[in-house]
Amino acid sequence: MKKYLAGLLAGAALSMATATSALAFDLGVVAFQMSAETHARVANAVEAAAKARGWSVTVLNSSGTMPTHLEQLETLVQKGVDGIVVAMGKPVEADAQLAAAKAKGIPVITVMSGTSPHTLFDIQVNEYKVGAEAALYLLGQLSYEGAILTQRFEGNVGTRIRGKVLDVVLSENTAVTIAGTHTMARTKSWRDDVRNGMQALLLQNQGKIKGIWASFDGQAFIIDDLLQAQGMKKGDLTLVSIDGGPEAYRRIADPASLLSATVSIPFEDLGNAAVDAMQVIAVSGKPKASVVAGPYLFMDAVLVDANNVKSFLK
Repeated sequence: MKKYLAGLLAGAALSMATATSALAFDLGVVAFQMSAETHARVANAVEAAAKARGWSVTVLNSSGTMPTHLEQLETLVQKGVDGIVVAMGKPVEADAQLAAAKAKGIPVITVMSGTSPHTLFDIQVNEYKVGAEAALYLLGQLSYEGAILTQRFEGNVGTRIRGKVLDVVLSENTAVTIAGTHTMARTKSWRDDVRNGMQALLLQNQGKIKGIWASFDGQAFIIDDLLQAQGMKKGDLTLVSIDGGPEAYRRIADPASLLSATVSIPFEDLGNAAVDAMQVIAVSGKPKASVVAGPYLFMDAVLVDANNVKSFLK
């Protein structure tokens, strides 16, 4: 009986210690650009999931500037948080800050950022697959011929990969040509940059294009508004982008919008997975290999168009 009670008390003490550890867990979250819906969706999901576990959470917005991003990472490392989640970060540029976190024993999980030798792993979708789905859908709607415009962004690894995959697809389907391209600068006023750049391309190519490819939905929304302002109607051309979310689904279902399809990335699920993984590794003390073997934890994306958009509308 004494052994039983001793075991019971020991188990209770262990449970209480684990609960206390979980409640005391201090998580830092850094999102590169919260004005971008996708960055905000990841950061908000991480915050909600962490608070649901009783953790203390600090959410920082780098506002799209690298110096701020580096400074915020340094602040969290100096503060000595128990773990860090980075949404759409820049691991190469932040190498010194991530190395400092690792040296201090602070586990870092990134989301849609790319990997680093100083982080545990990156949670994302397979951007090569996502890029192929968007490109092939666009070409299919064009019957694999005609001219298109492209709106790109080279400052993010994901959007850059999507553009490269598009180029590979086009290299094997030469009846589809690029009439013009605008590349978005890395700037706080990215919306104005996209609007001005694409407006010029649309005016130069009126009546000449059959489709438009955008590297992410935020760009596509601006292009859609420009097209509608010019009096164009759904079906006049095919506009395809990537990311997914309520606004994208609303536009796909809207008969006035020209957005035809998006490849929907489950950003909330990515954020939740980061918190789940932090629990397993940083709180429960299990090895990284118990979550994922390599540097990436992949989740699935789904192409959404008029055929299935109803199931995505809330």
